[in-house]
Amino acid sequence: MDLGDLIAPEAVIGSLKANSKKQAIQAIAEKAAALTQLPEREIFETLLQREKLGSTGVGGGIAIPHGKLPELDRIFGMFARLPKPIDFEALDDQPVDLIFLLLAPEGAGADHLKALARIARHLRKGGVANKLRASTDKAALHAVLTEEATPDAA
Repeated sequence: MDLGDLIAPEAVIGSLKANSKKQAIQAIAEKAAALTQLPEREIFETLLQREKLGSTGVGGGIAIPHGKLPELDRIFGMFARLPKPIDFEALDDQPVDLIFLLLAPEGAGADHLKALARIARHLRKGGVANKLRASTDKAALHAVLTEEATPDAA
């Protein structure tokens, strides 16, 4: 599964203003609703319910909020960069400034988990998070998110 298939250029937010975890989730739900044509409230509630099970702040300033929605017809990804890190109750207690939203259809099962693992691996790759933090340009952020590991040219 290629991250380019998960996240469209218009699903990148270069500078999301939020002062709290709930505010960030609300803003992301609003943008996701506009892009998926699904009800904002349903997306927001799904993400909040998932957070109640345990924070999706995975460490290193990264959060991957996710959930399943019955009306969704394909896995949907969205990325937001926060200019000011916020407390996301992350596993390492570090504030979060990079958020990758993942929404999946109700029956996505293993594909949802594979997508989550793929996102986490990519964001932990050397230099990816720093490149994302260094830019607010949506096109540049999308390029970093969708670049695949390529062997160094000799």
